[in-house]
Amino acid sequence: MASPRAVGLLAAVERRAGITPAGLAVAGLAVPGFLVGRLLGSRPIFLLVYGAVAVLGLSRLLARRRLSVEAVRSSLPTRIRESASVDVELSVTAKRRLATVVLEEELPEALGAAVRVPVPLLPSGQTVQHGYRFTARRRGVFSVGPLVAEWSDPFGLTRKRVVLAPAETVIVHPSYEGVTDRVISREWEDPPERPPLSRPWPSGFEFYGMRDYVAGDDPRRINWLASARSVAADGSERYLVRESEQGITDRVRLLLDTDATHHAPGKDSETFERAVRVAASLGVRHLDDGFAVTLESNGARLAQALRGTRSRIPLLDRLAEVQPEKASMSGCLDRLFLDPQRNTHNVLITPHIDDATARRIKVLLSRGTAMLVVLVMWEESDPAAVHRAAALGCGVVELQPGASIGRTFMRVVGAGAR
Repeated sequence: MASPRAVGLLAAVERRAGITPAGLAVAGLAVPGFLVGRLLGSRPIFLLVYGAVAVLGLSRLLARRRLSVEAVRSSLPTRIRESASVDVELSVTAKRRLATVVLEEELPEALGAAVRVPVPLLPSGQTVQHGYRFTARRRGVFSVGPLVAEWSDPFGLTRKRVVLAPAETVIVHPSYEGVTDRVISREWEDPPERPPLSRPWPSGFEFYGMRDYVAGDDPRRINWLASARSVAADGSERYLVRESEQGITDRVRLLLDTDATHHAPGKDSETFERAVRVAASLGVRHLDDGFAVTLESNGARLAQALRGTRSRIPLLDRLAEVQPEKASMSGCLDRLFLDPQRNTHNVLITPHIDDATARRIKVLLSRGTAMLVVLVMWEESDPAAVHRAAALGCGVVELQPGASIGRTFMRVVGAGAR
């Protein structure tokens, strides 16, 4: 039985040279047959060799026929969510009689197996349609297609491939969940711990109380139920507005640890994909709330100061493209020391905390930097990393394997454990 490497090599030669394994066998036997015939001086052997070469040449000539067809692929969405399914329809119209052709739609492994449609006979002017569905098994940027037509000569020695429709790019966004991640105002409420450059959120989140509506307040903050139950001293109606406690900032920075050394091994690393989902969940939540979101990886800044719900697409695009790299988390944290804006809420998403990373985080915390550490755990996580994270003195969220991201944050952050 041929090895997978040999099968892949034969397939590559077939695609590039247009000669099937049977054709390669005929070509390979022609050379030693010619040498044997020359050594023995045997005319019949020479005739067999010349006949084999002639058949191979004739097969290649017959396979060079041109196809007169028109192929159309239904429109594909540019962006889809992870685990979403897409229905595709292929339509091929023959401008003249078409026979013994195989249509193949190439698909990456993450979207499924290649689609092959045999067409034994298609009269001129008629159309063949074929629908299929692919499912985005993981995030990333993938190409659907090209759609090619493949046919062989009657002897099966050569094969011809022609592109009928070009490939299209599909961006698969990572999945995300609803999460609760808030900077509790009392963390920096009183001196001497309050950062010198902090400023409040545009709108707080911790309920403080009710007050009377004044000119300039957002009408959306009026509590109509409480207003209906309240009457002013003179008997007139009162409009009560919800008042929230002060926060700390309206800027959020997501620090995604992309160091392949500490993530789970494999092409689709379990911890890396979970870390990307955490970043997507937090980023979407903060964008929906109107905050400015910056996304950092170990090697570079992927997105800066995105704001508003329309910025979801750029953020998720960057998260769809990001891949593990050989760069330590220390470089990403070092960039925080050079950032002149101290009033930023930082979320570090990592599977590992080493001594160098812990020292940098402690220095940042001593300077008044707001930091939340999300520790993505897996079966072979270093137990010492948990102890280092617990000793940092900042909020730590331990995301266990298989645990819901939203429920984990609700249980840890929502309970006030920061």
